[in-house]
Amino acid sequence: MNAPQPPYETGVIHGRFQVLHNDHLRYLLAGKERCRRLVVGITNPDPFTTKKEETNPERSDPLANPLTYHERYTMVRTALIEAGVDDRDLDIVPFPINMPERYRFYVPMDAVFFISIYDDWGRRKHRYFTSLGLNTYVLWEVPPEKKGISATDIRRSIVDDRPWQHLVPACVPPLLERWKLRERLKNR
Repeated sequence: MNAPQPPYETGVIHGRFQVLHNDHLRYLLAGKERCRRLVVGITNPDPFTTKKEETNPERSDPLANPLTYHERYTMVRTALIEAGVDDRDLDIVPFPINMPERYRFYVPMDAVFFISIYDDWGRRKHRYFTSLGLNTYVLWEVPPEKKGISATDIRRSIVDDRPWQHLVPACVPPLLERWKLRERLKNR
């Protein structure tokens, strides 16, 4: 007997993934469960496509964005494949989230756009999607205090040499070590 097909052909999901953690992976997999092909948009792909956002100004701070687009691409792709996602059903692209006028250059506009909402920033992104008439699917909406793992806390733990490895997929610690993220964070 064949497994039931997901309800959507193509889904778009997004995040900064500065550092990819277990809750990010849960979010990505929740999107993948609902579509055959998943397009992962990596936001703040570079400083030139990153704008300050009044609902969450620290997102554009260079200290909050220590990993390059390519490093995040590698981390996301490796974690998803290790979690069982077929790489033939996966695309990873840059995604300038706070420049909605540019979305059409990066992602398929006829896809369903998955989102999770925790705060005003999540609501702002949802408004970006709906203002363009995009098919939007809210995976979950919870208050900030129930958000779970924070990449900011993980970066602080890395700098302070506190345990953090249990908060990320198994492929992440060796990648961050190879990229010398601790040294990079300490020297900022």
